Amino acid sequence: MQLNHAQRELTLKIVYYGPGLSGKTTNLRHLHARASAEVRGRLLTVETHDDRTLFFDLLPVFFSTSSGFKVKVKLFTVPGQVIHNATRRIVLQGADAVAFIADSRRSATADNNAYWRNLQENMKENGLDVDQVPVVIQFNKRDLPDARSDAEMEVARKRGSEAVVGAVALKGEGVLETFHAVAQAAYRRLDARAHLARNVGLTEEEFLEQIFRRMDVTGTELEARYGQPAGGERSGSGGGR
Repeated sequence: MQLNHAQRELTLKIVYYGPGLSGKTTNLRHLHARASAEVRGRLLTVETHDDRTLFFDLLPVFFSTSSGFKVKVKLFTVPGQVIHNATRRIVLQGADAVAFIADSRRSATADNNAYWRNLQENMKENGLDVDQVPVVIQFNKRDLPDARSDAEMEVARKRGSEAVVGAVALKGEGVLETFHAVAQAAYRRLDARAHLARNVGLTEEEFLEQIFRRMDVTGTELEARYGQPAGGERSGSGGGR
């Protein structure tokens, strides 16, 4: 978190982490498509010829609070290929929360576990407390053969303290729910550390409302809470699943 009282600016960083082709870029592309132009920046992507993220993706989401603070939430993805671990570690620096995008197919279990351990290692290398930085787990590709059953997903939920969200990112299913869970977790951690509600005048309710009232939440679990967006758009998403 970067908090500048003089300029009245607050910047948060959320990193999407996980194996190659698990769907990290697809998550950001779908969020970009769902966000209204007034709160979203450009989605910057650098990809290889085989449609994999080479360096990182960045999608800034920004708004102004009722107390006059400018808030920017920066969403990054890390490259999934094994050879780019140094880049993953650099992108992870200063993360306020992490969305771990896993492939829910049973055949991907070893990869998921390897990248989970890699996340823990890189957090420690960056001086991030693995017990303090919140992580939300998204099990993507729930529509594919060999995907974990609902019962297996429930076991995963009970195994750890992390929130777990099922998703089909190519169809946009579970994408906004994942972002909501990780944004909420990031706010709660920062409020506990920096007392955002008291010192900045930004409550959890306003923080989430400012973001999700300006996103197209139609057809998601967030629709009942945030209703119709202001100027949200829809468009197809691409990238790895």
